[in-house]
Amino acid sequence: MLPLYQKLAAIQSALKAPKSQYNEFGKYKYRKAEDILESVKPLLSENGCTLTCTDELVLIGDRYYIKATAILTDAESGATVATTAFAREEEEKKGMDGSQITGASSSYARKYALNGLLCIDDTADSDTTNQGDSKPTRQTKKAPKIAAHIPQATPGQADDKTDMMPGGKMYLEIVKAFATGRKTKKGGDYRTAWAQATNANEDMLDAFDHDVATYKLQNNIQPVF
Repeated sequence: MLPLYQKLAAIQSALKAPKSQYNEFGKYKYRKAEDILESVKPLLSENGCTLTCTDELVLIGDRYYIKATAILTDAESGATVATTAFAREEEEKKGMDGSQITGASSSYARKYALNGLLCIDDTADSDTTNQGDSKPTRQTKKAPKIAAHIPQATPGQADDKTDMMPGGKMYLEIVKAFATGRKTKKGGDYRTAWAQATNANEDMLDAFDHDVATYKLQNNIQPVF
């Protein structure tokens, strides 16, 4: 009987979870938690394991987070291994009621809990790059490829707004600031400030969240509360 960690290693090596979803607005591919589960089920059967996902609503400060846990269980020994991920519930989202906001947060958190457990690389697509003009610096890790899938500002808009769009001078710094938990000079969060400055719609906000998650995964940043 193989130890659970050997079974997990076999599942991680064999798992292929392609990005089968496509965002028409942003012109990029992505995967959902359901895509990962569909791909991993045959491997679970082959290795005698089960996989479950649970959610917990956690109040941290004055905001609610969904804490998702992905648990791999060895059907033979009962041994388990688990990873967790967090997603913050928005106070409100246009066109969504409370249950839909919680459901969206749950799906997002579960996806990244599964990513961690199954060692899924969720970097940006190969044809998306950060087009900022900052000079490269020496580093041991590759620079994160932040997706440049939000439309550029149209002619006539203020230069500072253009700079906040992907490819602009400020966008990557805003993503990094939010990902690392830094606050604006007024004590607010950079996501809200960015959304207000660019009049971001729902697709733009989703794309921003995608870039933040990508940056965190590539730099091994744990959720900052």
